[in-house]
Amino acid sequence: MPDRSPLRGRTEDELIDLLEDAAKNWLAMDGLWFLAVEERFGLERAVELDRKVWERFSPLEARRILRRRGIAPGGGLPALAEALSFRLYARINDQEIAWTPDGTLVLRMKTCRVQEARNRDGRPFFPCREVGLVEYAGFARAVDERVAVRCLGCPPERPEGAWCAWEFAISGAG
Repeated sequence: MPDRSPLRGRTEDELIDLLEDAAKNWLAMDGLWFLAVEERFGLERAVELDRKVWERFSPLEARRILRRRGIAPGGGLPALAEALSFRLYARINDQEIAWTPDGTLVLRMKTCRVQEARNRDGRPFFPCREVGLVEYAGFARAVDERVAVRCLGCPPERPEGAWCAWEFAISGAG
């Protein structure tokens, strides 16, 4: 068991700052890994390998969130909405989770540290649709096997006011 003593006695704000730093470090490591693969093997191969990583990581992250939050698998879209709000991305990107009138759930990534860093570095947009479909589908199915995901827009075809948007619905519903 790791030593938790450095965390004890910290204020809520200090703990939140530490969590945000950890999320930024996680994303920086992911990004540096991706750039190394992209520089060595090209963008297409980097996306292919990134997809494989997210295929395994997304369900793992979802299961850990469910366990920590005491959310039973199979809780439908309400459970998914809660789990999405506890992802590492939610700590470092401005995201919006909203219900549509027909009962589906929409996640809009209003800021994206990945795309903004690539833009700052003069790199082309990361074509995240292919990876995102694997990532969000794997996460959603770990919460509830009935959930289906649909991309509403991803770079280079960005939805208005966001970097990407994803719709979640219960299969066969809506």
